[in-house]
Amino acid sequence: MWTVVMAQPLTLVLDVPETPGDQDPELSPYEESEVHDSFHQLIQEQSRWVAEEGLELQQVAGNLGALASGHQILLGAEGGPVYSTATLNILASMPSRTIGRSRGAIISQYYNRTVRMRRRSSRPPLGPVMCSARPSLRLYDLELDPAALQEEEKRSLLVKELQGLSAAQRDHMLRGMPLSLQEKRFLREKSRIPRGKQRGQQGCGRVFYCSRLRYTCALALHSLGLALLTRLHALKPWRYALKQIGGLFGSSVLSYFLFLKTLLAFNALLLLPLVAFLVAVQAAFPPEAHPVPRCTGLELLTGGGCFTHTVMYYGYYRNTMLNTPCSSPQCSPGAGSLPYNMPVAYLFTVGATFFITCITLVYSMSHSFGESYRVGSTKGVHAITVFCSWDYKVTQKWASRLQRDNIRTQLKELLAEWRLRRSPQSVCGRLRQVTVLALVWLLCLGVALGCAVAVLTFSEVTIQSPAAAGREAGLLVLPVVVCLLNLAAPYLFRGLATLEQHDSPVLEVYLAVCRNLILKMAILGVLCYHWLGRRVATLQDQCWEDFVGQELYRFLVMDFIFALLDSLFGELVWRLISERRLRRRKPEFDIARNVLDLIYGQTLTWLGVLFSPLLPAVQILRLLILFQVKKASLMANCQAPRRPWLASHMSTVFLTLLCFPAFLGAAIFLCYAVWQVKPSDTCGPFRSLDRMYEAGTVWKRHLEQGSPGAPWLSWLHWYLVENTFFLFLVSALLLAVIYLNIQVVKGQRKVICLLKEQIRNEGEDKIFLINRLHSVYERKERSRAGRAAEVATPALVPDAGDK
Repeated sequence: MWTVVMAQPLTLVLDVPETPGDQDPELSPYEESEVHDSFHQLIQEQSRWVAEEGLELQQVAGNLGALASGHQILLGAEGGPVYSTATLNILASMPSRTIGRSRGAIISQYYNRTVRMRRRSSRPPLGPVMCSARPSLRLYDLELDPAALQEEEKRSLLVKELQGLSAAQRDHMLRGMPLSLQEKRFLREKSRIPRGKQRGQQGCGRVFYCSRLRYTCALALHSLGLALLTRLHALKPWRYALKQIGGLFGSSVLSYFLFLKTLLAFNALLLLPLVAFLVAVQAAFPPEAHPVPRCTGLELLTGGGCFTHTVMYYGYYRNTMLNTPCSSPQCSPGAGSLPYNMPVAYLFTVGATFFITCITLVYSMSHSFGESYRVGSTKGVHAITVFCSWDYKVTQKWASRLQRDNIRTQLKELLAEWRLRRSPQSVCGRLRQVTVLALVWLLCLGVALGCAVAVLTFSEVTIQSPAAAGREAGLLVLPVVVCLLNLAAPYLFRGLATLEQHDSPVLEVYLAVCRNLILKMAILGVLCYHWLGRRVATLQDQCWEDFVGQELYRFLVMDFIFALLDSLFGELVWRLISERRLRRRKPEFDIARNVLDLIYGQTLTWLGVLFSPLLPAVQILRLLILFQVKKASLMANCQAPRRPWLASHMSTVFLTLLCFPAFLGAAIFLCYAVWQVKPSDTCGPFRSLDRMYEAGTVWKRHLEQGSPGAPWLSWLHWYLVENTFFLFLVSALLLAVIYLNIQVVKGQRKVICLLKEQIRNEGEDKIFLINRLHSVYERKERSRAGRAAEVATPALVPDAGDK
């Protein structure tokens, strides 16, 4: 008897008897309630035994395996516990396991939802239906087959409720159900109202046909709008190119082209107000005709010649009222139609465009910050990339191939980042790397300083020795020298960076960006001093604003030409040398140099808006051509990075550099030109003023004389334009918003980390409770087996009198 008892497996005895032939995964309402009551009773027994015996809870030893879905435990793992059948039944009957377990439960859940929707719509319910707190079948007392009859009844009730909903609500409800397509198709067919019955419900055929016509018209307009948007989207030059670049070269190279697309949007936003309020208005009321020189073709490079007296430059715009009823000065300001004050329009349009650009740039930077430093995002999401990256709407062969390349490149970047975090560097290696880094930085700073001194010296030479013959061609010498320095110095920086041997390619790109940024900003600072400090003093009797605008145009055009030459010949020649002479692979795309070239060109555009209102149009044309040329050169002459890396923050870094060094420097340059530099007396809308900002004061006085009952205009002009308090207030508010946004993101990250830690602790608590329950039932079975053995022992031992 004792042997028989010990050979049997330890099972958990519940109050609900288990039938060995019951293989139905669904529990009846009676069994389900009994299982929950037993689970609660076991917890109470455990607490009582701990209080009586003085047991202390010990730490769970060993790892129980992975906790999947918050509650599941991998059983049967090597070294892990193996639970009894009763414990497994309790685990399977927990509330977290019963939700959404069957198709009938899902149908019940959506049936209760449709009932609530009908009640909110003030429609009479079909009957007294009880809404459960969760999709469970325990509230319906079905005595027969709970797996078929109950599901059929719920399906019929759901069909009736779906028939009572509108077509849009019914489609939305069916689309959101977690059911198979066959089941959804069945419910849609059953819930469809017959045509005759639907007409009867409408009550009047005229109303039905009117609603049907309105619905058809709305659907046709919606389809037409989608078709137009699709056609407009197809006209974009980056529609297919960005996906192809991201799939072949990764997110690091893709960040350059995304940044170029962002600059196109900024320039379009900058150009629209200038064309609407300055260029178009002045073109409609042209000034007196000047003798226009004959165009020779060199004007495309110099910006002068026949382009000088056009709407492209500052000197063409008048300093008078446009659209005036008469030309004599005796005309009253209020006679006729409302005049257009060109000096005020010029000043406020340029200021408004810069303000709109500032707001848009800060918003884009904050949005990019939220995308790249997403709260709650996890790094190295390999499983999500493997199982959730494929787009099943892709049907064409080329699109599926492109999708495959994208996923493969993403996996390479994720694995490279994971490998980089798991390879720490020794102390001696770090010390050697810091020493080399310091030496390289000293050399790079010396090169940048030397370039700035060279530009300053050469600019002084051009001022002291003006060209007599061939003056138009001589104006290109300074832009050519600056472009040569901008082209040669980054290659020298790249050669010095090879001595550093960084383990992280991200750090290597960031250092290259910083060095190129220092070079560009030093050269631009010297040029700004040359234009506003030296050229204004030497061109007082001429229109120095036109000269500065033409100079900025020349710098922009020459930078574009050198970028084309570098892409078409520099990268091509280097590829041929690498492949044929050095027996190496193709060179990599230099992200830092190309991105800083874009920032440099955009800074030139912002600097020249005041002196050449159409300069953003030149920049837009330049970026469109540069996009195609860089894409073709990338596909033909470059290879994917040998060390792939995840450029998750590159867009944010590029926008930050565009905002603070570039845009802020251009804004300071223009503010100095408006508030401190005297405008020319021979051209432009501010020719009769000592400072450009005085145009607002003159306009205010003119309005006060014409309309004495408008004192609020002077007050508004004083506090918004002349007084610097409003400017400082707006700047302080902007900085405060940026700071609060950063702090909110940091706080959300901390809260999410705490919640993740709490979820992990909850899982460990569940594991501990399950282990304690398992030990309790093992102890009960052991004591029960011991009592059975004690009862059976006297029967097995022979009596002494029988001998």
